[in-house]
Parts: sequence; C-alpha cells; structure tokens
Amino acid sequence: FFKQTTAYEIGVRLVGSEMCIRDRYKAKRSRNIYAPGQEKPFKLSRSKIESFINCARCFYLDRRLGINQVPGFPFNINSAVDALLKHEFDQYRERKQPHPYMIDAGINAIPFQHENLNKWRENFVGVQYFHEPSNFILHGAVDDVWISNEDELIVVDYKATSKNDKVNINAPWQKSYKRQMEFYQWLLRKNEFTVSSRGYFVYCNGQRNRDEFNGRVEFDVDLLPYDGNDSWVEVTIEKITGCLNQDQIPDPNERCDQCKYNQEIEQYY
Repeated sequence: FFKQTTAYEIGVRLVGSEMCIRDRYKAKRSRNIYAPGQEKPFKLSRSKIESFINCARCFYLDRRLGINQVPGFPFNINSAVDALLKHEFDQYRERKQPHPYMIDAGINAIPFQHENLNKWRENFVGVQYFHEPSNFILHGAVDDVWISNEDELIVVDYKATSKNDKVNINAPWQKSYKRQMEFYQWLLRKNEFTVSSRGYFVYCNGQRNRDEFNGRVEFDVDLLPYDGNDSWVEVTIEKITGCLNQDQIPDPNERCDQCKYNQEIEQYY
C-alpha cells in the first residue's frame, strides 16, 4: 500500500517553514557572507539572530565564513496547519469580524488588514527594518497580525504539536518562541506601528486519544497570551555587529550540539 521512499527522495520534495532539504548539501557558499566595512546593507533574518543566541561560533562560521549549517528535515505537518489557519483567519479578515477562537478567548480584536500583509508573511521577505547603526536589514515573517479595539497591533504566532498534556509556553526550550514573538513586535514598532506588548500563540495540539485514524487528525486549539519585552533586541544586534566584525572565530559553545560533535570527532583526525 505504501511505496517505500528514501530520505533523499523525501528531502528533495519537502518544503518547510524557513528552509528546504536540497538535492545536495553544499557546505560552502559564496553569497550572503558578511564582510567588515561593507557598504551594502547586510540582511539578517529572525532565525539567524536566534542562531547567534544559540551559538556565536556556528553563527560566525555561517554568516562570516559562508559555511552552511546542516539543515534538518522540514516540519510539513506544522506548515500545513499554518497554511490552513492563515486561510481560515483570512476569511474573517475579509469580513472584518473576529474569529470564533478570539471570541471564546475574550479577545477584543479582529484580524488586521494591510496592503503589505502577504509580504509580511512571506519567507525571506517578511517585515523589514533597516538598522542604520549596524547596517543590517533585519526581517522576519509573521504568521498573523490582529488589531485591537484600542488600535494596537497584536502579533500572533501559530504553533502545532501533538502531546498528551495541555499545551503551554513554560518549557525552557520555548524561550525561542517568546523571542520570536518579541522580535516581530520590535520590527513592527520600528515600522512605526503601535504594537501591544501582549501577543498570542494559536497553539494546536493533535489529539492522540482517538480509537481510529480514519485519515484525519483532530486538534485542540488554545490561544495562549504572552506579554513580550523586546529590550534584548538592540543589545543582541550590537553583539552580533561586534561578532561579525572580529577576525577571530568565537570559542566553541559547550551548550551547542554541533560544537560538541565537532570537538568529539577532532580526536580521530
């Protein structure tokens, strides 16, 4: 019934949220490499800023020396949930009405209409801001934006998982989710929008307690509020600027899996 498919065959077809598995991994590239003192603004995405936070060494090897990090497989089920949620919320956007999820959660807002919304959602484009002190063009693709009764924009991020427990955003690894939302809030503020500190995660949890599959997965959907604080963004940009302008590769990060792997295999060279 199922055709056996290799990981290679799967990889060349699947497209994820911010990356795709290419038909061939290229360890070294010649484009999108930072050069100290360059006149042309250098583009940095939200995910690359997160990469720096996780490991300055791996970030430097990537953005300064052009050594690509090995990509993982894309989360295609998550991407499908994202696409369906966007389509669903867009229907209420056209009507200028709140989605039932918003009504049930007591959120006094409606999906935001803006001529650039599709660009804001587009990977590798997103909401952009030229940060003059660093000469960086910073960008990130939002999932959705709502507008409150007080005319404040509300950043919304879609998440999908499947677990037995109730979803939350309290795990240590979910700090990256919070930074993601805060970065989007910062970008919109830099584009002269009034942005609420409170954002929402539309968190979809695939149910596992069904007797049968029957070709469908049903989700419990929770709207989880989060009050963001984007004060870390400017500080981090300054650190990234210093990192990229130095000639010395940062030391390995003991918390970085890639650095630990590299250190372990060095003994066999």
